[in-house]
Amino acid sequence: MSNLRLSLLCAAALCLGSSSVYAEDLLSAYEQAYRTDPALAEARAQLQATLQDKPAARAALLPHLGLGASVGYNTGTFSGFAGLDLSKAYLSDSYSVTLTQSVFDGQSYVALRQADSRIEAQTAALLYTQQQLALRVATAYFKVLEAQSQERIAERQRRLLESIYRQTEAALRVGTGDIIAVREAEARLDAARSDLIRARNAVSVAERGLERLTHAPVGHLEDLRPFTAEGPKPDDMNAWVQAAIRDQPLMHEAEAQLRTAQEEVQYQQRARWPKVDLQGIAQHVHGNPFPGFNENQAGVSLNLSMPIYRGGSISSGVQKAQALSVAQVDHVGSVRDQVRLDTQTAFLNLKDSVAQLASAKAAVESAKISLEGTRKGYEVGTRSIIDLLQTATDYIRAEQDYNVALYNQVLARVQLKAAAGQLDLADLSAVNGLLGGGAGTHEHTDSRAAADQKSAAMGD
Repeated sequence: MSNLRLSLLCAAALCLGSSSVYAEDLLSAYEQAYRTDPALAEARAQLQATLQDKPAARAALLPHLGLGASVGYNTGTFSGFAGLDLSKAYLSDSYSVTLTQSVFDGQSYVALRQADSRIEAQTAALLYTQQQLALRVATAYFKVLEAQSQERIAERQRRLLESIYRQTEAALRVGTGDIIAVREAEARLDAARSDLIRARNAVSVAERGLERLTHAPVGHLEDLRPFTAEGPKPDDMNAWVQAAIRDQPLMHEAEAQLRTAQEEVQYQQRARWPKVDLQGIAQHVHGNPFPGFNENQAGVSLNLSMPIYRGGSISSGVQKAQALSVAQVDHVGSVRDQVRLDTQTAFLNLKDSVAQLASAKAAVESAKISLEGTRKGYEVGTRSIIDLLQTATDYIRAEQDYNVALYNQVLARVQLKAAAGQLDLADLSAVNGLLGGGAGTHEHTDSRAAADQKSAAMGD
């Protein structure tokens, strides 16, 4: 648990050291979210409240000092003693100081252990919230980048199909084209314009998602520079699963809650145990029917209390605690299964992302070659305008798929770390180190620009 506390302190130091206003890179976006996220603030407040369980439980074992005072009006009739026959009204007052020290209280010792378990559970819950915030920020950040990149691809698609459409119109005017080709090109252009509208809307939606986390306007975001795809390290699923079961905050929280439930059984069972208190009292009493008579006394007593029968409430409490303890055992098993599944899924997704990115890259290269070949074939009359439209559309789709695979590969790294409960600032910094290329700077930028220029030239 000391590691959990250390991680929380590191994140707090990061927050205090930040002065960024707009999300420029991944780390600055996380810093802004860390300062303003309500879920994280709630988890911190919950931990602060839970920390008070320890002194509250300890208080039952520490001395209790109390003061007492009373003032009263009394009437009395006194007779039968030495011929006394007296009726009198009088004022009375009394003052006392009581000191009580618990000598033996079995329930209080269990309550002290329960406080420790609850603090451990809430600390783990805070760390889980912090890691999930990092994952949410990374996801939202790369969703914005992906949406912006898809918008640029949609714009290139519109320009490409518009140039082909202009060429078909020109061919029709000079008598070398046909109306069917013009209508087909126009339909493809209309679809491209629709795709561009959807892409722009997707950018707005993605930006709102990031703004919800950072509570700040989305400015210029650093995009990915060229990088080498990486799979899981180590490339061993079982090792990652074991690490997740060991490190995942959800597991720590569930196990601490199980200890709390087991200790609650002991707490309820010890309700039958005797309690022993040492009590000292000093008291002054003034006011009685006999003038000038005052009472001052002091005493020490050892008090024993033990329940015999409480209507069945003790047995009911024990049985309820036992049932909840069994339920918590099953909850730990359920969390363990979920952590194992999440880690395995994230591991496989990361491995798959490497192959997907390589496949998407190859598909873009193939589609680019096909587009260039079809264009040349169209120029010499061996390919139709329909063929050119189709290969242009295929090329754009290949770029879009590559774009998705590109950002998924980076995000899959963060997802695996989060699933294993190991996501920290060092991981975000490593991913942040992949940024800095500027908008749209990827491995295929030059080839895309060249293809656009060639396509545009077709309509000149």
